[in-house]
Amino acid sequence: MTLELGVYSFGNTPRTADSGPGSTAQAIRDVLEAVHVAEEVGLDFFGFGEHHTPSMPLSSPTALVNAAAASTQRIGLGTTVTVLSTDDPLRVFQQLATAAAIAPGRIEVVAGRGSSDITFPLFDLDVRDYDMLYRSKLDLLLAANAADRVTWSGPHRQRPLESALIVPRPEQPLKIWLGTGGSPESVLRAVELGLPMFLGILGGTAEHWAQYGRAYREAWAQVGHPTEAADIAVAVHGFVSDDDGEAKATYLEHELRMFATGAAEIGRAGLPPTGRGANYEPGGMVFAGGPDEIADRILHLHQLLGHTRQILQMDVGGMSHASYLKGIELLGTEVLPQIRKELGRP
Repeated sequence: MTLELGVYSFGNTPRTADSGPGSTAQAIRDVLEAVHVAEEVGLDFFGFGEHHTPSMPLSSPTALVNAAAASTQRIGLGTTVTVLSTDDPLRVFQQLATAAAIAPGRIEVVAGRGSSDITFPLFDLDVRDYDMLYRSKLDLLLAANAADRVTWSGPHRQRPLESALIVPRPEQPLKIWLGTGGSPESVLRAVELGLPMFLGILGGTAEHWAQYGRAYREAWAQVGHPTEAADIAVAVHGFVSDDDGEAKATYLEHELRMFATGAAEIGRAGLPPTGRGANYEPGGMVFAGGPDEIADRILHLHQLLGHTRQILQMDVGGMSHASYLKGIELLGTEVLPQIRKELGRP
């Protein structure tokens, strides 16, 4: 079984000399530079998440996918995630189909609900419709991906679609993942729809998350889907440096700042999580350390979960851009070769 390795970002606004917030525009430029470094060092995938905050300002992941598609040659690209509940599924499809025309075979989408409800008032939607909007819009996104003319009706639209033409068309259907934080309902929904499952993971243990993999595959087999199509990807926090201790200390400092800043930005100010360092140890789900340790831990998770892709969010809490780019470089030049060697992949 192959295992792809990559990174993802929500944008990481740089900090000024007095530790205040810097330019959100610079954060966007930094993300595109990171994509080019990731491709240069051989990583398989770069994902663009969606947040709408000053510290993580990547609010239009499909726009970044298009920009990266036009300026790269090989690396896989996608949204991780698109907050589908508060977006328009037809526009999401059209924007990513445009990227797929520029970069054929390299474009994907992770359709998720989002980690907070701040986009509902922003886009004049009612948070009480949270579940309905996601289910209805995901159904329409799948319909648009399946055929160029769509006849469809659902609760989030006032008018049905009658043989509506949706263009441009990618030369092959987009790969659409169902994004989930691990709820059993989402696992079953992915199986019901025949979709690959994308797990967004902030903590816990490898053994805990392996249970979700088993549940997904068991349900997948029960409904008769092809075994080889039961695809699982994971997105985790992580950082690679030359030294294990340095990597852990650097990332913990910035991760705690990210939690504190992010909570304040969405009106949930409080103390950062305690005992966070336990997630950094073998068996935990924050992958911060030196190249050898990170390779070993990724392979251990792969043995338990059988996932086909793992991507790391490194740029958190105003981490310096130079440290971020160095982490990407080490992930591609030091970690990825070990993983490919162990799994017998060229």
